[in-house]
Amino acid sequence: MTDASGIPLAITLTAANVHDIKQLLPLLVNITPVRGKRGRPRQRPDTLIADKAYDSQPLRDTLRWLGIEPKIPRRRQSSAGLGKLRWVVERTLAWLHQLRRLRTRYDRRDDVHQAFMNLGCAMICWKQLK
Repeated sequence: MTDASGIPLAITLTAANVHDIKQLLPLLVNITPVRGKRGRPRQRPDTLIADKAYDSQPLRDTLRWLGIEPKIPRRRQSSAGLGKLRWVVERTLAWLHQLRRLRTRYDRRDDVHQAFMNLGCAMICWKQLK
């Protein structure tokens, strides 16, 4: 999950056969508050932009209950308009895949691969701040 500029907010490592919908709410919970601005730090995003894999009415209802506006295309609907917004996430994934160790998984242990994913996200954040 990234913010509007492509900085990773939360990541998770799952098996290849886990459905995307089941991982969205744990990702939302793992977002830490953004500090540095005056006032109370934000806990959740205002909107959530996702692809067709997240199309589910119970998920939409849960997001609205949390105060998040979902922008998720329906399965039989064209998602051409959201490509203007989703390219940020695809660019962040491309930045992570520039690291050879993340592009091809050589590690058998999940904790080692998760550590390299965290390191890759830290490198992205560092480059954005620089």
